[in-house]
Amino acid sequence: MPTSQQCDVCHRDHAWTPATFNHTGVASGTCSTCHNGSTASGKPSTHVPTSQQCDVCHRTTAWTPATFNHTGVASGTCSTCHNGSTASGKPSTHVPTSQQCDVCHRTTAWTPATFNHTGVASGTCSTCHNGSTASGKPSNHVPTSQQCDVCHRTTAWTPASFSHTGVARAPARPATTAAPPAASRATICRPLSSAMCAIARRLGPRPTFNHTGVAAGTCSTCHNGSTASGKPSNHIPTSQQCDVCHRTTAWTPATFNHTGVASGTCSTCHNGSTASGKPSNHIPTSQQCDVCHRTTAWTPATFSHTGVAAGTCSTCHNGSTATGKSANHVPTSQQCDVCHRTTAWTPATFNHSGVAAGSCATCHNGSTATGKPSNHVPTSQACDVCHRTSAWVPATFSHSGVTPGSCATCHNGTTATGKPSNHIPTSQACDACHRTTAWVPATFSHTGVTPGSCATCHNGNTATGKPANHLPTSQACDVCHRTTAWVPATFSHTEVTPGGCATCHNGSTATGKPANHVPTTQACDLCHRTTAWVPATFSHSGVTPGACATCHNGSTATGKPANHVPTTQACDDCHRTTAWVPATFSHSSVAPGSCATCHNGSTATGKPANHIPTTQACDACHRTTAWVPATFSHTGVTPGGCNTCHNGSTATGKPTNHLPTNQSCDVCHRTTAWLPATFSHTTVTPGSCNTCHNGSSATGKPANHFVTTRSCDSCHRTSSWTPLLSYSHTSLTYRSHGAGLECNDCHRNNNEVIAFQFPAYRPNCAACHANEFEASEHKKVNSPRIYYTVAELQDCSGSCHTYTDTTMTTIQQSHPSNHRPTDGSWD
Repeated sequence: MPTSQQCDVCHRDHAWTPATFNHTGVASGTCSTCHNGSTASGKPSTHVPTSQQCDVCHRTTAWTPATFNHTGVASGTCSTCHNGSTASGKPSTHVPTSQQCDVCHRTTAWTPATFNHTGVASGTCSTCHNGSTASGKPSNHVPTSQQCDVCHRTTAWTPASFSHTGVARAPARPATTAAPPAASRATICRPLSSAMCAIARRLGPRPTFNHTGVAAGTCSTCHNGSTASGKPSNHIPTSQQCDVCHRTTAWTPATFNHTGVASGTCSTCHNGSTASGKPSNHIPTSQQCDVCHRTTAWTPATFSHTGVAAGTCSTCHNGSTATGKSANHVPTSQQCDVCHRTTAWTPATFNHSGVAAGSCATCHNGSTATGKPSNHVPTSQACDVCHRTSAWVPATFSHSGVTPGSCATCHNGTTATGKPSNHIPTSQACDACHRTTAWVPATFSHTGVTPGSCATCHNGNTATGKPANHLPTSQACDVCHRTTAWVPATFSHTEVTPGGCATCHNGSTATGKPANHVPTTQACDLCHRTTAWVPATFSHSGVTPGACATCHNGSTATGKPANHVPTTQACDDCHRTTAWVPATFSHSSVAPGSCATCHNGSTATGKPANHIPTTQACDACHRTTAWVPATFSHTGVTPGGCNTCHNGSTATGKPTNHLPTNQSCDVCHRTTAWLPATFSHTTVTPGSCNTCHNGSSATGKPANHFVTTRSCDSCHRTSSWTPLLSYSHTSLTYRSHGAGLECNDCHRNNNEVIAFQFPAYRPNCAACHANEFEASEHKKVNSPRIYYTVAELQDCSGSCHTYTDTTMTTIQQSHPSNHRPTDGSWD
């Protein structure tokens, strides 16, 4: 199977098969790649017909049970599977139908189902609506054997159209006869239906209805204001049926049934009009009746004080309307609820408001109310001198009149609290340190205490020790604190480990960084001194690059001044933390071509007075990393206008060894590269080449050049140095020389003027070519054979005929009269 899993995910090392296939990593919806009946088992022949992938219904961990997914199943094809074989079919109690399952049922939930009556034959309702297969006629239905669809619709059960077909009508009453007797009318209007009653009414005057056989609690079926009289407009609001209160034999008097009456709505009826209201001597209240009374018996009532205004107790509790104060009640004009609760009379919370100060013994005499206990401090003072009315303890003892230094008379651990076990050992009287108005704080006199021995008492037991949030230290208290005042304390940072500031300066143990402090995780002592908090030396160590504005925002620390170069860059792009100036400006993110925004001579350096006149932006020529050298952009410069700048002042001019010329630079040079240059020899005077080609101004003759004083253009062209021009000698004798010859063919000693090899023959050809003369080629007489000499033919222009004999009268053979360098051949 195609997979990237390792073999041992499925196979064992001791047996290749059987293998346990691991579906982990198999892409959902690709089951058929393997489960095709070949690579792995496919769908069996009895499988539900589907093109869905296996994992739509099945799990890889267990094939069954499977969750069937009806997605993609065509509507109306349910019976293909739901046939009782492939999948469950209709049960034996199913409504008889040939409709497909999905007409009524959903694939997501079998029930509830929406029944579709389409295709159900009219008049066959009772096949299903028989009270078993489907709901049948209720017990109060009009007696009839008609099918449901005679009156009802399949889309909505109500309203129904009553069909009177088959209902027997009483014979019409003749016009001359009297109305039927009441007994007959009563017989006609039996409790059948409103339709039946309507028939009876058409037969004569309103009959006397006989309620015999009318089911209890169904009054509103008729008494609805339409079929029969309903509740009058002033009726007590209720959803109860008529027969709950009224009788069928007499409408009044009625027995009222409060069942179904909403709680708290008593006054709707009990308002003195519809029903009896509150009597004139009723306790004043806006509460509803059922708050206190029951509907089954008016008395006794349970009184609810809810809604009774506080402080109005005596309105009722006056000994007449309700129980008043008992004879032995504490004398008071206070209202009951000042001390008592409405839910329970006792216990009561006594309110001393209004009790005259110092009159406590009037009640607290051991009889009317609790008096002094036997172990009370002996005193004739009133209770309220020490005790509070809101709480008996703790009491504030009044030491007025007590002799100083006699504290132990009471504070002996029996009469009053004595020294606790962890008290500082002393025989001093309490008032040496404590005050009578407040036990703590006490003023301890450290006189005579040895410096540095604080922990003898300040150990957390004898006296207050270091609190949990105290700075960790083994120093004695008096190193930092004074005995006269605990705070402020002078902290000694001696022995504090550098960089450990945050151990204390964390905002809890000691002052931490204020809200507007520069954000940093550095220790305090990196910037501050222990002797003076300010001024501080700021260390940028650990500050995240580019986060300068977090502090340098003009508030926390100095920001950009008003004349700063406009930029959103962080300070450290240009400035150093060790020195603000000089700064290295970073042109990163500066828009190209916007140099003048800063380089205007004010914000930053502008163009100097001797700058090339231009409106171009600085970055057209200069780089942001280095001002020079600059690459000048000649774009837009008028051709031939080079010397406007290249004049030796504004920009580099012609050097002293430049070729003498008044041509513009761009005639020879390019703006992209000064060299190489293409020289234009136009306007150069012929024969003046060595003015430049002298080996200094321009390339001169190389060392192996033919020695001559001739000008270059005698042989060379300005458009191309080689090949050479056909040189024409100035001497008429040699002017024709040159075609097909190299100069050094003759000028073998590399001199412009060479000596004749055979000066005896000068200026004739033989002066140079005598050694090339071949006598055998120049026969003069055939017989006897005689040849011409060099002297005879030294100018190559004499007769060159061969004669028959020495008489030289007869020419045997005629030859050309001379040889010329322009001839194609000497022969």
